[in-house]
Amino acid sequence: MKHKGNRPVNRARPGRDARREKALNFFCGAAGILTFLALWQLGATYSRFGRFIPGPIEVIPKFFLSFTQPIGVKRMGGHILASLARVAAGYSLAAVTGIAVGIVTGRSRVMNALLNPFIELIRPIPGIAWIPISILWFGTGETGKVFIIFISTFTMIAVSVHQGASSVDPALIGAAKMLGASRSRVFFTVVLPSCVPQIFTGLQTGLSLSWMVVLAAEMIRSEFGVGWVITAGNNSYNMAQVLVGIIAIGIIGLVLANALRALERRLCAWKEG
Repeated sequence: MKHKGNRPVNRARPGRDARREKALNFFCGAAGILTFLALWQLGATYSRFGRFIPGPIEVIPKFFLSFTQPIGVKRMGGHILASLARVAAGYSLAAVTGIAVGIVTGRSRVMNALLNPFIELIRPIPGIAWIPISILWFGTGETGKVFIIFISTFTMIAVSVHQGASSVDPALIGAAKMLGASRSRVFFTVVLPSCVPQIFTGLQTGLSLSWMVVLAAEMIRSEFGVGWVITAGNNSYNMAQVLVGIIAIGIIGLVLANALRALERRLCAWKEG
């Protein structure tokens, strides 16, 4: 506690305010989820909605039970790991390719004119539309699933990185060159750091999209994976199993998004300064 004139200045207050805001966000989020579950249960119990969709009192225990009892050939943990492996392969390839293409098109007018029409052409195509082409090119194995995740995620990352690379302040580049920096040094000390926020924006969007697209990818003759759990439940009219798969996708997607957001806060702490 320090004094400025007659007024005490409490330097711990910003920290307390931040903790208070986090606690408020947590409790508001928990209240929202509990309200949704209550409305869901009321709808399943007292309306015709319950003839088709079981309530959370039935679904949530089955969700936890799925980690000890197999659904098909695997327990839920095995299905989640299988889906994560597919997402990791497709997403990693899309991230590396998308960042490289985005930077190249953002810094080179010629490459932008050459590649941008292709990117804009395939960007609106949903992942499920690539299934027939995937089967034709790669068969029904794992490569086809990875391809669908890659092609659906690549354009999102490339477009976001392109926006960051093309909006680097020319004054910063000019100042670096005046100080004698080489082209490679300008790239690594000016261009790339300026692109980092947009890179993470693209990675965040791409990760969420790839986790959603895995459902479409696992429709290709799969025997395991969270998407398969949903598809198999739908084929057998087992709505509880469908909802168990949906809950798993939602929880894992939330965990992945928060993990990437935490990494962004650590690497881009200077943005908040």
